[in-house]
Amino acid sequence: MQNTRLNSLFDLIVRNLALWFLNPWRRISLLMISFLFGFFMGTVAATTAGQRAVLDIVVAAFLVFLTEVSSRIVYRRPPKDRRLLWVESLNFLKVGFIYSLFVEAFKLGS
Repeated sequence: MQNTRLNSLFDLIVRNLALWFLNPWRRISLLMISFLFGFFMGTVAATTAGQRAVLDIVVAAFLVFLTEVSSRIVYRRPPKDRRLLWVESLNFLKVGFIYSLFVEAFKLGS
């Protein structure tokens, strides 16, 4: 790729963000935000799929497929590469999503 001003600017922004997220508190806060966003997305998916009650099986299969793909992305990597920020964020998003679906199932069961 040619080294243009836009590419240089993008590389500089990515490098500065990577240095900014080296701070452990910022990293933990980003991971918690990712977990909470996954929890929110799980609640949204459960409530919107439950409104129509037509495509419940298709939506459930799609959600299982998404969680399995994200698990494959995370756990096929060597343990050293699992510490990458985007991989950890994806894993926390998935955990929050699954936790939210369990909470929704317990709410419906009671």
